[in-house]
Amino acid sequence: MIANNARYVVDTNVLIAASAADPITPKDIDATPQEPELRLQVWEWLNEFQFSDAHLVLDGALKIEAEYSNKLGFNDFGRQVVQHKWDYCAVDLVDVQYDADGHGMLPATLAPTIHDTADRKMVAAALESKAPVAFAGDTDWHDWETVLRQHGVTLEPIIETWSRAKWEEKKRKKA
Repeated sequence: MIANNARYVVDTNVLIAASAADPITPKDIDATPQEPELRLQVWEWLNEFQFSDAHLVLDGALKIEAEYSNKLGFNDFGRQVVQHKWDYCAVDLVDVQYDADGHGMLPATLAPTIHDTADRKMVAAALESKAPVAFAGDTDWHDWETVLRQHGVTLEPIIETWSRAKWEEKKRKKA
């Protein structure tokens, strides 16, 4: 359920999974999760987000949006939700600093934990905006949850039962 006046940093996997499940023009792409009913849950969340008064948080350099564009075509559902938020002035730009390699800069106490450098810009935007990170198919967010919470970052796992089960499975395989 999208709260009134909410703000979200939306991980790219949400846009990809929702685009794969779009009832009108599904995108034939490699998306996680594979199960159509789970993809539909992600689509339902993103569809609700689109028509809510919630704002999308992006970095001022638009590197998050560039990642969206790199993964999806302009007419894909996920990209159209982003465009809708722009059209309705429901995008909040925050200042994210980038290192020489183009990765979002994080506090020294957090940087070692966020090993996926592509996600650092999302974390930096969440730190700056105090908005939760909405995610679907990427279980790394669960790895980082405790440390993120210590830094004031909350997570919005859209398909939490599935993502936690996959995360637990991943941990068992590593052990």
